[in-house]
Amino acid sequence: MYSIGIPELVLILVIALVVFGPGKLPEIGKAVGKSLREFRSASTEDNTKTIDAKNEDEKKDKK
Repeated sequence: MYSIGIPELVLILVIALVVFGPGKLPEIGKAVGKSLREFRSASTEDNTKTIDAKNEDEKKDKK
């Protein structure tokens, strides 16, 4: 399996700097961070709902 190391990460960041420029990079970073945070929150919420539904089904089966 391929993993990204430090040299590859530096190359990606340099290319991003050339393409987007230094003024846009903070905005792009904020947008990516916000998207990851929302995705993680939605994923956790969905996982919690699934576990709650499973527990309710188990309680109904016991009765």
